[in-house]
Parts: sequence; C-alpha cells; structure tokens
Amino acid sequence: MNATRLLIGSAVAAVAAMTTSGAFAGPAAKPDFSFEKCFGVVKAGLNDCQTATHSCAGTSTADNQGDSWIYVPAGTCGKIAGSSTAPKA
Repeated sequence: MNATRLLIGSAVAAVAAMTTSGAFAGPAAKPDFSFEKCFGVVKAGLNDCQTATHSCAGTSTADNQGDSWIYVPAGTCGKIAGSSTAPKA
C-alpha cells in the first residue's frame, strides 16, 4: 500500500513539474497594445508562436530564424535592423 501511494505521489509531482516548466507551452497571449508580428529578430527560445520548424512559443532553436517572430508595438518592426513583417525564406 505504501509503495502504491509513493508511486502515485511521484506521478502527480512529475505532472505538476511539467506543467509549470513550460513542457506544455502553446502560443503566447496577444498583447493588450496595438501590435505587429516581427520576424527574424528573435533570440533562440524566445519566439511567441509556432512556425514551420517548431510547434510552440519558446521553442526556436537559433537566433534570428527567418520564420520565428515576436509581438512588437505597431510600427516598431520596420525600425529594427534585419527585421521583417513577413516570414523570411
């Protein structure tokens, strides 16, 4: 009986740890301000949503991937060197 409780407790703890660690990450919430998507200027692991090469926010694998984007205030993307408001090939 004690072994069963220990096993169930361990499983519950593992699930709780996975949900708080971002293992079930999804798309980032849309910001409250007027925004646009800015492609090609995201650091690895800081993208806001899925792309053709990865499925969730925070899962880009390289800096400045052309298809990875972040939300920025409207009108800002064009002011950032190397950025685009459309995915880069």
